[in-house]
Amino acid sequence: MSPSETLSRLLRERQAELHLPSVSAAAIAGGKVVWEEAVGVADAETGLAPTSTTQYRVGSITKTFTAAAIMVLRDEGKLGLDDLLRVHVREAEGSPLTLGRMLAHSSGIQREVPGDVWVTLEFPETADELVARLTEAEQVLEPGAHWHYSNLAFAVLGEVVGRVSGVSAQEFVEERFLGPLGLARTSWLREEPAARGYYVDPFSDVLHAEAEVEHSGAAAPAGDLWSTPADLCRWADFLAGREEMHAVQVMVDAEHWTLAWGLGLMLHRRGERVFFGHDGAMPGFVASLAYDRTKQRGAAVVANASTPAVGVTAIALDLVDAALEAYPPEPEPWRPAEPPPAELEGVLGRWWSEGTEFTFRWRGRLEAVPEGPARITEPAVFEQEAPDRYRTVAGRERGELLFVHRDEAGAVTELRWATYRFTREPEVFSPA
Repeated sequence: MSPSETLSRLLRERQAELHLPSVSAAAIAGGKVVWEEAVGVADAETGLAPTSTTQYRVGSITKTFTAAAIMVLRDEGKLGLDDLLRVHVREAEGSPLTLGRMLAHSSGIQREVPGDVWVTLEFPETADELVARLTEAEQVLEPGAHWHYSNLAFAVLGEVVGRVSGVSAQEFVEERFLGPLGLARTSWLREEPAARGYYVDPFSDVLHAEAEVEHSGAAAPAGDLWSTPADLCRWADFLAGREEMHAVQVMVDAEHWTLAWGLGLMLHRRGERVFFGHDGAMPGFVASLAYDRTKQRGAAVVANASTPAVGVTAIALDLVDAALEAYPPEPEPWRPAEPPPAELEGVLGRWWSEGTEFTFRWRGRLEAVPEGPARITEPAVFEQEAPDRYRTVAGRERGELLFVHRDEAGAVTELRWATYRFTREPEVFSPA
């Protein structure tokens, strides 16, 4: 089968297994959408079949846009992730919440906006009403103690974006992300052609129309966006470059380490690979996004059914696995490099510390990699700050200093990295 036939077969099998009225999916490889397909019925009343441009509600995938907005404002120096919420929302006086913990769902605040919002389907319309309900919210867990998902936290983060930027979170997302990234089929309100949401009767396979929640007012930054799989794949390609968002903040599955949370992103582990992404659900809709940063392969899936999101998440992860096989990354050709800087003469090569051998090498930048069964195998990367002084900017001992020590003739005698001595031969610890 061709690559597209492989993905198509997988999608159609899952649509039948999960009884999804319709499902639409796309895969991205190396920054290019390489496959799109939609099957089923998007609107049972009219018989409308879905296409790759049909919009679906993506629910909580919206949170990744809100999280990215917070990170942009942080990069601009307008807020800090350790800021207490009350620094930016004065009505939250006395709250222990920090912006970083809210992004990672480790703030401990209750899951939903106070009130029976999922019974009445009536959400706070204005920011003032949202903030007023925040003061009624229960702190159900100690801040930072556990993962605890909170739509309320992200609704309030949307208000932080508005107060700090001077425009609403919706406008911020449109101006900073949707327009510049060309996400033309992503919007806060339905734009036809768009699917209708359904509940599938588990005993008769009959479709029942779900209530249409056109918008959730001030809670919109937690889950209101409509989109397509291709747009979501392009969005994931952008998120892949936001390094800090992918750092594990809290472990969801503490027993098996298969699911963790970064800053606004889900982190799934399958075997030796980690995929980032997010799930989403609204009445009548489910969606999932998954992406492998190391291989630059991703997939997005949307469907118009009220069904456990875990099934659609599995489709997205399976599609990424299939895309990795169907569209393997092209091997990078080796090319000779420019000579390393003269000051690194005597630095490159093999060094020993604490009984472990390290190779310091030049790959267009100074790197260090451990030999043997070291737990951290990714190269440490250094940037020069001054003569014989380097800062570790990635990998092992990130943030720590590396000093080059020389004798009176200028020859390199040893290295000091994070205060540890590195010598050309294995040595025991001994006072200088």
